[in-house]
Amino acid sequence: MFEYISAVKTVAELMCCSAITAPKGKGVNLIYTKIFEKEEKDKVADLMEKIGKEKNIPFFIRDAKNVRESLLVVFIGTEVKPRKVPFCGFCGFENCEKSAKAGAYCAYAVGDLGIAVGSAVKVASMHNVDNRVLFSFGKTAIIGEFIPSTVKLGYGIPLNVSGKNIYFDRKM
Repeated sequence: MFEYISAVKTVAELMCCSAITAPKGKGVNLIYTKIFEKEEKDKVADLMEKIGKEKNIPFFIRDAKNVRESLLVVFIGTEVKPRKVPFCGFCGFENCEKSAKAGAYCAYAVGDLGIAVGSAVKVASMHNVDNRVLFSFGKTAIIGEFIPSTVKLGYGIPLNVSGKNIYFDRKM
């Protein structure tokens, strides 16, 4: 049986390209992408399950099962360096200095991440590869130090090809 891994890997690479080339605030790219496969993907899933059990978060456990069943996972994350846009305040603070002092995240970084993720899942959809955006994978990859420490926010997008999309009709 053909397992589609080569085709899905190509789509994952195209997703990473799409995330990197998506529009960014002030044209500053702080987006980071990584493709998780095989043992590394499963190590993140193991940590997701552990976190889910320790913190009583059932959706981490459910999502870990989906990650294990997936061919691979695309991680898209971002650094949160302020852009120093004058008269902004989108982060809730008067200026970038006050925001940074309070430990807030730059709203442009958060927005750029959302646009990058949206661009990437569009690519998966255009190629009919099943996918789902998972906060749980992103959080776990960051906590588990599977990605550089400068990346503070991120999502995982597991990819799969099957007759029935494994990311829907999921039980908690």
